[in-house]
Amino acid sequence: MAGLVPAIHVLCYLTKKDVDARDKPGHDEILGGIAMSPHLRPGIFAAIVVLIADQASKLWLLYGFDLTEGVAVKITPFFDLMLTWNTGISYGWFQTESAFGQAVLLAIKAVAVIVLAVWMARSQTRIATVALGLIIGGAIGNAIDRFAYGAVVDFALFHVQIGEKTFNWYVFNLADTAIVVGVAALLYDSFFGEPAVKAP
Repeated sequence: MAGLVPAIHVLCYLTKKDVDARDKPGHDEILGGIAMSPHLRPGIFAAIVVLIADQASKLWLLYGFDLTEGVAVKITPFFDLMLTWNTGISYGWFQTESAFGQAVLLAIKAVAVIVLAVWMARSQTRIATVALGLIIGGAIGNAIDRFAYGAVVDFALFHVQIGEKTFNWYVFNLADTAIVVGVAALLYDSFFGEPAVKAP
């Protein structure tokens, strides 16, 4: 969890600066050495909402619903709840079960959250700021799982049956969904937004 502390401190710092300076002239210019965006607050709100929703859904499914690993619970003809423990990144990529591998992935996530937080503080459009907030919230949510359980809690499974064959999508969670939506929104803003968002 220590690897996430700097990332969380960055978000807290940006939140405090935004609140302290919201009524001051030029608060969207330079604060604490970082160019602050007037759209910062929605991004922070998006990150917090995603984090709370992600962790609440996982805790309920693990301890309230008592979802059993590997056992599919049919919700609709195309959607099941099925608990899996993901030792890789989003959607099961780069699986690793070693303690060193988990530590490396956790450290990468911490660095990524810090970079994304700085990018969010400098973004010039509301859609980019919210998109980055979604990605940050999802990344922190999955990182908390990795620290608490040694793997990420995945539970959502979409599938479609064509003839006698069933095609399954990767098992995922709300954090993964937020990350994908955030990336898609960033791409949209980069190509169609005015002005196009730029990474730090």
